[in-house]
Amino acid sequence: MKSLNFSSRDIVCGALFILVGLFFAVQAYGLELGTAVRMGPGYFPFVLAGILVILGIIVIIQGTQIEHEPMGPIAWRGMLFILPAPVFFGLTVRGLGFVPSLFLTALIAAFASTKMRPGMALLLVGGLTIFSVVVFSYALGLPFRRFGPWLGQ
Repeated sequence: MKSLNFSSRDIVCGALFILVGLFFAVQAYGLELGTAVRMGPGYFPFVLAGILVILGIIVIIQGTQIEHEPMGPIAWRGMLFILPAPVFFGLTVRGLGFVPSLFLTALIAAFASTKMRPGMALLLVGGLTIFSVVVFSYALGLPFRRFGPWLGQ
């Protein structure tokens, strides 16, 4: 009979899910919950926190399986380029406007891959920016500034 192996990665991730879920459940419980028919402001966050706790339990249970895949290398480059990209967009969209902020944000995120070359990144980012402006500005008619006050517009 084989003994159980514990995946420390899965146990830590599951415990983190459970702790975050419990934290948000306690925060949401301070709000009015209401019922399923008449939901209060804390109902939906409380339900999502419960789902996160359940997912954490599932991850911990799966962490006790017999065979585990080895953990690969951490993609530091991806984290260093993708994580700050939406923060950059949020900080610059009002000042630069939608078009330059989206262009620069996508350009930052494009270099998360080691396979991305500058020419291909510019084509990809340019196409994404044009597509987004056509869809959000012209097709949907959303009221936002394409170019912001930082650019003298």
